[in-house]
Amino acid sequence: MHHLEIRNLEASYGSHQVLSGINLNVGRNDVIGLIGPSGSGKSTILRVIMGLLPPSGGQIALDGQAVDYARPQDVRGLRDRIAIVFQQYNLFQNMTALQNVTVTPRKIRKRPKAEVEAEAKLLLDKVGLGNKLNAYPDQLSGGQQQRVAIARALALRPEILLLDEVTAALDPELVSEVLETISLLAHEGMTMMIVSHEMGFIREVSSRVVFMANGRVVEEGSAAQIFDAPTQPRTRDFVSKILRH
Repeated sequence: MHHLEIRNLEASYGSHQVLSGINLNVGRNDVIGLIGPSGSGKSTILRVIMGLLPPSGGQIALDGQAVDYARPQDVRGLRDRIAIVFQQYNLFQNMTALQNVTVTPRKIRKRPKAEVEAEAKLLLDKVGLGNKLNAYPDQLSGGQQQRVAIARALALRPEILLLDEVTAALDPELVSEVLETISLLAHEGMTMMIVSHEMGFIREVSSRVVFMANGRVVEEGSAAQIFDAPTQPRTRDFVSKILRH
């Protein structure tokens, strides 16, 4: 049984269909890299998984149990097990790094303050910010803020972490520090789905790469297959343009 199963998924924004017939399996410890041109539906898949956009067809299942997105309790249960980090950090500006990481486990999950703070300090240290516990977001660089956002997601103890273009808003010199954090999580066995235009990184970190175009999965396979020997013309065209640049 796959940890996360997506079957014939459909989704629309109004009358515009953005996902069509998506089939994906995610096993435990998998790192799935989602690549493709802008507007291909990569980020939309993550939004649908999290219940931020209701599917218009198909099914998503966790450990074989289908998620009914019309039932708030199903969505809450899913969000107890899956966390997402967005392109924008969305930190609370009036809270320190430590407070940003602890607020949800304390206020929503009702976990003990001492336990949550001890865990948050370890997480911030893991992402290289052990010396920034009391810094406010405006005292941190973009890369540091994004690493706080990753620590905040990890504080929820997710089984699966979704990363949606987490380096897209960063200055180029800050990208590597965030990618190093994600690489560490991959090496530790965190199950992840990663949407990114950082092709070298996707190639390095992904156990499987999925190429999308026009709201569909065109091809999936190992990083070596997708980047070195794609079978579909659309994939070959995309990869050849990426490699030329």
